[in-house]
Amino acid sequence: MRHQPLRARALLAPAAGLAFAAAFTLGGGTAGASAPAAGVAPASTTVAPAGHHFAAKLTGKATFKAGAVTVTCTVSSSAPGASGTNNSVPAAPNNTNPSGPVSNTINAPTFSSCTASIPGVTAAITTNGTWGVAMQNGSPISATLTIPTGGFVLQTNGLASCTVTAAPTAPANIAGTWTNGAPSKLGFSNASVPVHVVGGFGCPTSSTSSTFTATYDVTDVTDPASQITVTG
Repeated sequence: MRHQPLRARALLAPAAGLAFAAAFTLGGGTAGASAPAAGVAPASTTVAPAGHHFAAKLTGKATFKAGAVTVTCTVSSSAPGASGTNNSVPAAPNNTNPSGPVSNTINAPTFSSCTASIPGVTAAITTNGTWGVAMQNGSPISATLTIPTGGFVLQTNGLASCTVTAAPTAPANIAGTWTNGAPSKLGFSNASVPVHVVGGFGCPTSSTSSTFTATYDVTDVTDPASQITVTG
């Protein structure tokens, strides 16, 4: 979470012509650093504890919807690696921005234990690259998740074999909110995500966007007794 513009360094089946929607549920809340109203300066933001690593774990389920088809995943997480700065609060003083969001990079979240609501269709999700997240203090606290180009791919097989790629031509910023707590929560609700769909009969190949809903518990890995918080 670095006080500079967020960047990505570092959250389907049958019926021809389906309109595509992805609802990805992370643990209770929504995340996205939205722009302030015209003429209003962004608030000061501090993310703490400075330098601490954090993990995000799905609570409940992640649901991806495409017309009559629902893909549900019950396991998803993003965790820090053995080294590097992904999934860490920036060290002081970079964990504070006097007039805007604080951003950082995260490891691509993984998704597994996914099922489809229509018999004869299976689904799997793969992710790649370095993702980003930015927090902006406010009421509510907003957050923005950045998916790198091609960083999220949903593949269905069976009655409809489709490949849905999020952020197909450029990194995509997904808006949501942050809630301080024990643990804190990061979530997204019906956020728009650009997609490119390829496949045969039953694939919504004309769709260019989807929606994303999700909620994650965010915990302090460096000190489990502490909480990751966003304040002014």
